Formats: sequence, structure tokens, C-alpha cells
Amino acid sequence: MGGNGVGHHSAMPFEYFTTSLPRRTALLGALGALLSPTVPAWATAKGHHATKPLATTAWPHALAVPGGIARIALGAATTRPPAFTGEVPLLVLGDAKGWTALVGIPLSTAPGEARIRVQDAGGAQRDIAYTVAPKHYVEQRLTVAPRTVDLSAQDQARYEREHTHIANVMATFSEPLPPANALRMTAPVAGRRSSSFGLRRIFNGQPRNPHSGMDIAAGMGTPVHAPLPGTVIDTGDYFFNGNTVWLDHGGGLISMVCHLSSIAAKVGDVVPTGAVLGAVGATGRATGPHLHWGVVLNRTMVDPALFLAD
Repeated sequence: MGGNGVGHHSAMPFEYFTTSLPRRTALLGALGALLSPTVPAWATAKGHHATKPLATTAWPHALAVPGGIARIALGAATTRPPAFTGEVPLLVLGDAKGWTALVGIPLSTAPGEARIRVQDAGGAQRDIAYTVAPKHYVEQRLTVAPRTVDLSAQDQARYEREHTHIANVMATFSEPLPPANALRMTAPVAGRRSSSFGLRRIFNGQPRNPHSGMDIAAGMGTPVHAPLPGTVIDTGDYFFNGNTVWLDHGGGLISMVCHLSSIAAKVGDVVPTGAVLGAVGATGRATGPHLHWGVVLNRTMVDPALFLAD
């Protein structure tokens, strides 16, 4: 199924997005429903002290760690200053009294100094540095069927066809931008968080890229709702993710819901918070019904918990 005609060639597993995989070693869909103990967004492993979001009433919460979000003050300016990480545009919100850049930090980022580039009204550019703190995510070791680690030639070819398409979806940057005071999201379904963002999985002794979304335990057929107002920009039956809906919230802020048993939205639909997008299922690489929820900011998968009140 696909609202834009791409059907089953329309996505790939987002944990693996930054990895170009050789033919027989495509990664297991970490979007599956393999359960682990519920872990808060700022949980750590092996006795390391937790790094918690800064106390704030602004969403998303600031947590400048790999997989987190930095809020960088740009100062006052008559008009919104364009800001970039590399060549990727950033979401900049505020007003003439003060602008703020929201920066999604890739899970692969090494701790230390990072920079964004800001352009003023006259075209002059300046760099602003910020610090990415270390974060230790929980590790999970699993033994699974070998076929779920090494893909067939047919499945590998499908995975590769989906690579370019999903890159284009994640690169969406549209206007109008979302309101700065309305970025608090509601979870698409109620339920226990059964697999946390950033969980580092080792399948059959082979390390794989971390889990890049939030899994929520919910029963088959439970309605799945839009976490924020947005426009449906893609739907499809994806190899790892199963039936999936992508929502564009503006300015490079995008969300997606996966493994749906059915899709109740089509490309081009403009939906409010709470609109039904589909129903919980177990399509794609899932061992049981649950919802995988992902959030993208400046083409980077970030922790959805940073957009929630709890």
C-alpha cells in the first residue's frame, strides 16, 4: 500500500539509515517488537550516571547528547536567521527579540564540540559552538534466527531500492514552520514503552546500529493518532517497518508510525493532533503487535521522549 505510488519500495529501517550494507549482511529490523525493560529517555547502562533533560517547560526538552536535541540561542534579529548543520537546514523558531535553533544530534555523534552555521540578513556567516555530552545507552544481546540477520538476495535488493526514497522523505523541509510554543507531542498510543530509544542491540553476537525510535506496547487494532498537526507526506508497506505513515510538521520536523495493521490516511491529508492514522499491528519485521514511533529533526532520528511531558 502506498499513498504516493511507491508501495513496498518506499522505506527502510531507520536504525540502519546511515549504514550502507553489503549484500548478505543487512541489519535486522530493530523496529521489531523484541521487548526490553522499560527505560526512561535519559537512562544509562552499567552504572554510569544518568544525563537528564534540562528542567524546562519548552518542548522539545534540551538534551545535547547523541540522539538528543540542542537548543542554541542565536540572538536578536529582525528576520529569522537561516542556520545549518553542515548543509542541512535547521528549525529556527522565535521572534525578533531572540531566535533559537533546534538541532537534532545523530546517535553516531562523538562527544565533544560541535558547531552550527548561522547566516545574518546581510549574508555574513558565523559559527556557533556547542558541546555534545556523552551518553551510555542500555545494551541488549539477543539470539535470533539467522535469516533475520542475513537477508536473501531478493530482500537485500528491496532494501537497497528503498534507501534513496527514504532519504528523500527524511530530507523534507517545508513551511509554514510549526509554532514555537506548540511542539509538545502526545504519544500516538497509550501503553508501556517496551523498547527505548538508543538501545544498542547485539544479534547473534553481531553488533547492530541502535534503536532509533520508541516502541509502545499496545494491542492489535488499537487506533494510532497523530502526535502533532501535520501533513501526510508518505505511506507504504515497508520491508522492515511494515505499514507506515509519515507526517511532516514543518521545518524538518517529521514523525512516523510503523508496523500498522491498517493505514487510515493518505498522502496530502492535513491532520490535527489526535487524528487517526491507522491501527496497531505487527507488519514488517515485528514479532508481535506494537507501535514503533520515530521522530526526525534535521534529517536525524531523535528521541521522541524529548517531545513528551513525561
